Amino acid sequence: MAISKSTKFEPDFPSSLSDKAYLLIRERILRGELRPGDVLSARRLAKEFEMSLVPVSQALRRLESDKLVESRPRAGTRVRMPNPEEVRGQCIVREALEAQSARLCCVHATMKERLDLMRMAKHLDTLYDRFGRDDDPELQYVVHTHHLELHMRIAEYARCVELKDAIESNQVLIYNWFFDVAVKRRSLPTGFHTQLLQAVTGSNPLMADQAMRLHVQYGVPDTLQLIVPQRANDWRLRRHTIPAENLNISAK
Repeated sequence: MAISKSTKFEPDFPSSLSDKAYLLIRERILRGELRPGDVLSARRLAKEFEMSLVPVSQALRRLESDKLVESRPRAGTRVRMPNPEEVRGQCIVREALEAQSARLCCVHATMKERLDLMRMAKHLDTLYDRFGRDDDPELQYVVHTHHLELHMRIAEYARCVELKDAIESNQVLIYNWFFDVAVKRRSLPTGFHTQLLQAVTGSNPLMADQAMRLHVQYGVPDTLQLIVPQRANDWRLRRHTIPAENLNISAK
């Protein structure tokens, strides 16, 4: 199966230099080219992007508000390592938004749209199966891009613009992508998204709601366990490592 390398999840033409810098840096983070802890030099990036320091600095501030990078006095700016509390909180927000999205999609999607979602889910499961066997950074990026597109398509077919905007503006899917890359989570159960979409495209909105909640919760405790040892090496936490046994890592 051929994999397109041109898949986009943002407009092809950013409206400003700041937008362009934002998308370029974010893509490198989501590709795993910039790893948690990597230092980001605004001057070096500005030179590389052939633009002034101002739009790059604006882009880094925007990425900081997205919780993808962090800045500290005398330490500079770098890619963040998610902490367990943030991951847990983002999962709670994502569950609330996407469960409602699944419920409304189940009610409002047309037959053509339901078939479209099932096709996308089967394709995504095929990509995930390959991803579990192939350590290819480009494949990783394609898989996560298709994952984001599937969930945003569910939100689109829910027929609630405000809900779709909330999912986008809260960055819940981008953040899920980020911490998956950060902890190198690769595999999912066979047919994971196909089973979800069987419920979402069915006739029972409550089942669609519950299926999405279980989908979002899947693997959260394991992800949190993976984050703890990585954060133990973080320069801010070397003297204050959080023991895994002290964390409440329930998916709820």
